Amino acid sequence: MTKAERALETRERILTAACEVIADIGFENVSMRKVAEHAGVSKALLHYHFDTREKLFAEAMTHSFAQTGTGIDTEADAGTASASVALARVLRSMLPTDAELRQDWKLWQELWVRAQRDPAARHLAVDLYDQLHAWVGGALERGIESGEFADCDVPALSTLVLALCDGFGIRLMLDDPRVDLPTARATIWRTIAPTLGIAETFPEL
Repeated sequence: MTKAERALETRERILTAACEVIADIGFENVSMRKVAEHAGVSKALLHYHFDTREKLFAEAMTHSFAQTGTGIDTEADAGTASASVALARVLRSMLPTDAELRQDWKLWQELWVRAQRDPAARHLAVDLYDQLHAWVGGALERGIESGEFADCDVPALSTLVLALCDGFGIRLMLDDPRVDLPTARATIWRTIAPTLGIAETFPEL
């Protein structure tokens, strides 16, 4: 392994550790020492890669976000699945569907809180939402181009999808007994299906 490869591996290990620690105890309680210990690196090495907590938090958020999208893009039949299945996979990844995605949601919640007080965090949140819009919009445009979806206002529908996922995601993270994952997915799908001209039943994945 080259020096550059070792540095990249160390950086990835630190970012993974930072995501886990922030999700577990919240950013306000995180110290560089705790992240270094969790990553199994020295504090000096951590500071070599990230000189402030704020930079580490921003990179951890971006890392978490990128990992979520990568899981969809690399599925074996990503290029051959129907547009409905592709969109359903996107929706699945935007809700706290499993332990990994619940961790991502904890990080999002930390970002929302910080964004109210910190301009840098606010800009990061807006940038990540722009990427989510593009992600959802790409899935919608694929279906429109193939003829599977009816033509529609893609930006407006993308905004609606994100708003619904945020709203239901918060309730799911709270373990609200009135909302469960199947209900959330079915409701979101039933809301957007008429606009897309597709069946209102959430696809089998």
